[in-house]
Amino acid sequence: MTRIKVEQLIFDMWNIAHIKKHDVKPEEIIEAGKNLIYHRRTYESRYLAIGRSEKRLITLTLKRKKSGSYYLITARDSSKKERNKVYEKEDKK
Repeated sequence: MTRIKVEQLIFDMWNIAHIKKHDVKPEEIIEAGKNLIYHRRTYESRYLAIGRSEKRLITLTLKRKKSGSYYLITARDSSKKERNKVYEKEDKK
């Protein structure tokens, strides 16, 4: 699996308004982007990534723009199934 490293997240008015509906703050997304635990490639060259912010696990949907730079499509609290994937991965370490 190719590791992704998020050096820059691209925000615009649309995705800021969209993530607000999920009660996620941009600061939490930046922190989760720096602390990625799990990711996988999905359709249309997007990535589903799970990262840890200070208080919770956040699932990010990202689209790569250039090396290290990703456009944020959405962010939300991780589902129970996604959290279990993270816990399994952490237990293997």
